Amino acid sequence: MMSREQNDQLCRVGPGTFMGKLLRRYWAPFLLASEIPEPDCPPLRVSLMGEKLICFRDSKGSVGLIDEFCAHRGVSLWFGQNEECGLRCPYHGWKYDVTGQCVDLPSEPEESGFRKNIKLKSYPCIEKAGIVWAYMGPPAMQPPPPALEWTDVDPSQRFVSKRLQECNYLQAMEGGIDSSHVSWLHGSELNKDPLFKGSKGNVYNEQDRMPLFEVEEFPGGLLIGARRNADGDKYYWRITPWIMPWYSIIPPRAGHPLGAHAWVPIDDENCWAWSINYHPMRPLTKTEISAMQDGEGIHVKYVPGTFIPLANKANNYLLDRESQRHGHSSTGVDGIAMQDASIQESMGPIQDRTKEHLCATDSGIIMTRKILVRAAKAAAEGGAVPATDPEAQRVRSASIELDKDVSFTQGARHGLYAALGTDPLSV
Repeated sequence: MMSREQNDQLCRVGPGTFMGKLLRRYWAPFLLASEIPEPDCPPLRVSLMGEKLICFRDSKGSVGLIDEFCAHRGVSLWFGQNEECGLRCPYHGWKYDVTGQCVDLPSEPEESGFRKNIKLKSYPCIEKAGIVWAYMGPPAMQPPPPALEWTDVDPSQRFVSKRLQECNYLQAMEGGIDSSHVSWLHGSELNKDPLFKGSKGNVYNEQDRMPLFEVEEFPGGLLIGARRNADGDKYYWRITPWIMPWYSIIPPRAGHPLGAHAWVPIDDENCWAWSINYHPMRPLTKTEISAMQDGEGIHVKYVPGTFIPLANKANNYLLDRESQRHGHSSTGVDGIAMQDASIQESMGPIQDRTKEHLCATDSGIIMTRKILVRAAKAAAEGGAVPATDPEAQRVRSASIELDKDVSFTQGARHGLYAALGTDPLSV
């Protein structure tokens, strides 16, 4: 069991917190680039790791992420005008560039020098894979841009969505690396969802609901192998990489695209659940993209004009008891993504881990927590943290049938560390 203090250490993400210091050492995906589509478009409010910020694209196309509130008298700059390479506060006209520097202060003479001393907190941003990323850590420790495989494929080979999840990032992420729940929570979806059906692995998931887990550290984080019995005196392995600090890659099924996630804290009690489908060898088909846009697979349908799932906590996830009663769904909640979210959000905004009783299938979760704590201690001391080197992020998930005497790390190595432009290792 975990103490309340340990739970708080892992879950609290604000400035200066134990985990907040660690998570700020990585590039954080926080907006789709399409949310700020053109120069001088309206600014957006951003909440990220407990900080209230404003994001805007200036006249030259550069993206800024600065403190939401004007340095004068605290007005939200969301009301401001984005114009001529700066965001102007509507209250008294103070104007800030993408670095947070005040570039115009109408109420003070320029010769006073007052303006030059006015600078809002700001964070550097980059754009990659159709996403805007921010780095919120010490400037001298800024890592290279993210190099996860899905960020480097051609845009035609990738589909990205995000949704609001109303719980702490950690319980959402722990759900993502827990393969043992698939047979139970998603069993009704595997053979009907267009992005999952047709896999022999679905049969193994159904026949063997007691997987055995093995975990292996690698430079980027953890490889979590879930082993089930397969045909021909073999084991069926589903190998999920967890990549520091919040990424996972879902083991593939049949010839479908790979799936991936990132769980990025908005604050202590909410996170962005990023969902990515990609294929490292081919463009996604029109049928696949249509299914993703329609909320199939790991994606969702939205409340129009928002990133809030259409099925959400406020409407009890549109739970259908008749469907549950007749065995069409174990939860009565439709769709893989919202089955996960409903269960994870049901634990409360921050799960009380002092009451949990972990078992053998939780070995991946236990190791993930240990790695996070170890890395957070290193960050607190100003040391190096794992997986900031691009090479450490270049890993892929895999599903494979192996002889019983072959370890998953060796038998699937060619699939886990495959070159870009090759087919996934899939069953």
